[in-house]
Amino acid sequence: MTPVRHPYLDHPSPIAFAHRGGAADGTENTAAAFRRAAALGYRYFETDVHTTSDGKLVAFHDSTLDRVTDLSGRISELPWSEVRRARAGGGEPLPLFEDLLEEFPDARWNVDMKAEPALHPLLNLIGRTDSWDRVCVGSFSEARVARAHRLAGPRLATSYGVRGVLGLRMRSYGVPAPVRDGAVSAQVPQRQSGLPVVDRRFVRTAHSRGLQVHVWTVNEADRMHALLDLGVDGIMTDQLETLRTVFTERGVWH
Repeated sequence: MTPVRHPYLDHPSPIAFAHRGGAADGTENTAAAFRRAAALGYRYFETDVHTTSDGKLVAFHDSTLDRVTDLSGRISELPWSEVRRARAGGGEPLPLFEDLLEEFPDARWNVDMKAEPALHPLLNLIGRTDSWDRVCVGSFSEARVARAHRLAGPRLATSYGVRGVLGLRMRSYGVPAPVRDGAVSAQVPQRQSGLPVVDRRFVRTAHSRGLQVHVWTVNEADRMHALLDLGVDGIMTDQLETLRTVFTERGVWH
């Protein structure tokens, strides 16, 4: 494997990611969830960001408050003064991503930009807090993450969007396909629409381009073992104890 040089990945592989801080107990993407993950020894956290109507970056997965909190409404249409009143998981407030960066100074963050309005506020925040080594930015939209990389340059770690992953998958079959230069990882599901995404061929192709392969969202121990046997470089999970146990059994818990 060609080593990836970005400081974000300066960590023994494989990497254990706490998906939304550990989404299994209903407190996903809250400070309480990330505190629990940190207490278990996790140092890589996955989260999502949306922008409020007044430009605040909220760590939250959905575009609306309805599913997870006791309030309703689209985050992009609400000011932070309203969004901050919402409670998830029986009483946990929603955090600003800036506050999470400050509270967990030793953590590294995998951040999914859920919508276009989050792009500039996120880059501005990373620059203002000098968090270039601590954040990897991704999105399902290849165009969005490519814009982020174009604006920030190589100091920003990025992963592939859907189009980049598809190009990498095609290349793994020997089919010429365009892929974006400058990404540090391919972050993918194990399967998509019933078809395998991650196999030895895919991992080998990614590694040949200096890319790490991070797989989401894996909650079963047998699947974790199988993916590690394929040589993946990271696993994102809701089941924090399960992944820690698997890594510990294999001697790769750092």
